[in-house]
Amino acid sequence: MDDALFLDGPRFRAAADDPVRRPSCIGCYEGDAAALRRQLAGLFTGPGGPGLPGDSRQDGKLRAALVPHIDYARGGATYAWGFKEIVERTDASLFVIVGTSHYSGHRFTLTRKHFRTPLGTVETEGAFVDRVVAHFGDGLFDDELMAHLPEHSIELEVVLLQYLYEGKRPIRIVPLVVGSFQDCVSRGAEPSTRSDIRRMVSALQAAERETTEPVCYLISGDLAHIGPKFGDDDPVADPLLVHSKAQDDAILAQVESADPSAYFRVIAAERDERRICGLPPTYTVLEAVRPATGKVLHYGRYVHPQGFESVSFASVAFLG
Repeated sequence: MDDALFLDGPRFRAAADDPVRRPSCIGCYEGDAAALRRQLAGLFTGPGGPGLPGDSRQDGKLRAALVPHIDYARGGATYAWGFKEIVERTDASLFVIVGTSHYSGHRFTLTRKHFRTPLGTVETEGAFVDRVVAHFGDGLFDDELMAHLPEHSIELEVVLLQYLYEGKRPIRIVPLVVGSFQDCVSRGAEPSTRSDIRRMVSALQAAERETTEPVCYLISGDLAHIGPKFGDDDPVADPLLVHSKAQDDAILAQVESADPSAYFRVIAAERDERRICGLPPTYTVLEAVRPATGKVLHYGRYVHPQGFESVSFASVAFLG
């Protein structure tokens, strides 16, 4: 427990006081830099991958992208399709990464810590963080350590950004994790009616207006989580998989419309029975950025051989 930083002792205090967040997901990916680069290249060049990104800039301004945060082995090609689009469609060096919060009960949590991985350290843009805090108000660091130290939804995106921009240009990040919207789902209440969600949307918009460089948002979130691993009674079988894919298609149709209200309504209508963990970060970014349109780039799904679990995920580009 001490190694996992679950005990309040010297190791935990050192991690808490360190201005750099150390990696928590090595094992999910290679810990050696050269091996990690080979692993990440394989996401792009392996089966179903889009190939490595080029340097060309296609027409259309990428404002945000939804990418998975499932482990690389299962998310593979879906990660690659999303990140290829990011590299080829934005000139931004500042990436606001808005990810699912898996460990904290707080709605929104920022950190000023920089992120270290086997590929080096990426700086967190303190000035943007400060602007968000100034417009949102207090409470964004109340559960910082629990929300960020063990969290994978930011780290896995940082590793890929480092790999893709290595030797090209320095990048910085803004790490924001978003907790559950279950209160909105259970009451059928539009998330924008909640004062804290409205304040965060406004804070992100204001912080970007006050920033003198391009900003690209990364939404780190997956789709459905079904099966006994997640509390369902029955193993995952074909009828449930067919139904779940149809529901995913309905969600992604609204994602492509870039309409946060319609996107939320599809999930609320099924009372989030399939546990769409990407709901909070996706809704937050769509409200804050208000892109003109979305485009699904790739859809993927992992199904356990014995039906213990299934997780689905997608990469989506948001333009305009």
